[in-house]
Amino acid sequence: MERWPTTRLLSTAARLVEISWNEKLKSIGLTHAGVIAMQVLAAKGAITQAALAEVARVKAQTMGTTLARLELHGHVTRQRSDSDRRSHVVTLTEAGTAALAEAVKLEQEVLSPVAVDTARLREELRIVVRGLAGLPAPEKESHEVETDVPQV
Repeated sequence: MERWPTTRLLSTAARLVEISWNEKLKSIGLTHAGVIAMQVLAAKGAITQAALAEVARVKAQTMGTTLARLELHGHVTRQRSDSDRRSHVVTLTEAGTAALAEAVKLEQEVLSPVAVDTARLREELRIVVRGLAGLPAPEKESHEVETDVPQV
C-alpha cells in the first residue's frame, strides 16, 4: 500500500467503508444509497423523485430502485404530483426518520476501530468532493447537512 497512488487508497478505503456500513445498515433494512436519499429528504422535505435523483447525483432509474426498497420498508411514501401527474413526490415517513437516526449512530461505529482523526478526515474529504464537483468553497464553517452533496 505504501506505493499505491492516493486515488487507489481513497477508492479502496471508500469501498471498505461502504461494505462495513452496509453490513451494519442491513440490520435495520437500509443500504448506503437509501440513507443518502433519506438524508436529502430530511434536509429538503418532500420533493419529486427526479429532483431527489438529481440532488443525490444518481440516475432516475437508480433512485427508483432505491425508493422502491425504502417504500417497501415503510421509510418513504411516493404519491403522484398534483401539478404533474407524470412525476412522483417522495416524502420521508416517521419510520424513515427513526431509521435515519439509527443509521447515523451506526455510521459512527464504522470508523471507531480505526485510529484516525475523523473530524480532520471529514474536512479533507469535503474539500476533495467540493473541488471535484466544481462546488464553491464554503464562506464559513457550517455543521448543517449539505443537500447539494449527500453526506457519507
